Amino acid sequence: MTSEDREYGTASRRPVEDEVGVVAEDAQKTAESDKDKKKGSFWKELPVLVVVALVLALLIKTFVIQAFYIPSESMENTLLTNDRVLVNKLVYHTRDIERGDIVVFSGVDSWDGEVQLPEPSNPVSAFFRWVGTAFGVVPGEKDYIKRVIGVHGDTVKCCDVQGRVTVNGVPLDERDYLYPGDLPSRDPFEVKVPEGRLWVMGDHRAVSLDSRSHTGDPGGGTIPVDKVVGRAFVIVWPFSRAKILPIPDTFQQPALKAAAAAGAVPLLGGLAGAVPLVLWRRRLSRR
Repeated sequence: MTSEDREYGTASRRPVEDEVGVVAEDAQKTAESDKDKKKGSFWKELPVLVVVALVLALLIKTFVIQAFYIPSESMENTLLTNDRVLVNKLVYHTRDIERGDIVVFSGVDSWDGEVQLPEPSNPVSAFFRWVGTAFGVVPGEKDYIKRVIGVHGDTVKCCDVQGRVTVNGVPLDERDYLYPGDLPSRDPFEVKVPEGRLWVMGDHRAVSLDSRSHTGDPGGGTIPVDKVVGRAFVIVWPFSRAKILPIPDTFQQPALKAAAAAGAVPLLGGLAGAVPLVLWRRRLSRR
């Protein structure tokens, strides 16, 4: 190969190499441009994502599950101050409230709040308090959490000769959840739970401002069923205390259920007797 051929070959290769370099440079610029666009797109979409997440969270909180902050000692040692629990808002659409359930309910227009919070100083702080309450970061001033002891129709009494709370004459063994050293109640009481209401008590009876403290209020200390937000079913914070909150075994006593069923016998008997009487009167009127 002559020097002229070598020079010609070299000259013919240079444009290809230059073209490859240009293509690579263009590709790099395109990649950087796409990267910048993605960054810009992310920051533009972030507010929308935050709003959507908040809306979804509020929908879940409103209709399905809500976190609640435990502000007081009234449910120790089952629930400690600063615990966070999840409350099922759907469960009572599928079953009735049961004895032994731990329920969150609203005390608006009824009981005073157990924890008095200062009024927000401005709309911004009021908004953040609302958000904190909604997500279980701060306590709700009018929210209570107690254990259901009696449902409508029950007679709740304290105490029997052994110092136990009884429901329809059946004594409760409260050792599994009652605060160590507490009496079931310092003061005696007896109440017949009206229709549509509940008798509730804290597990730390010595400090709990529960139904016993409101016997002079309308309802005789009982709370309306329609003020119940839902059932607390699990502790989620702190992680070291995470656990399910089951109904204690004492509320599963067959005798307790039998006593409740016996209370319905007079009503059923009255209905059974009324039906033939009505039919008989209709028959006479036709004559």
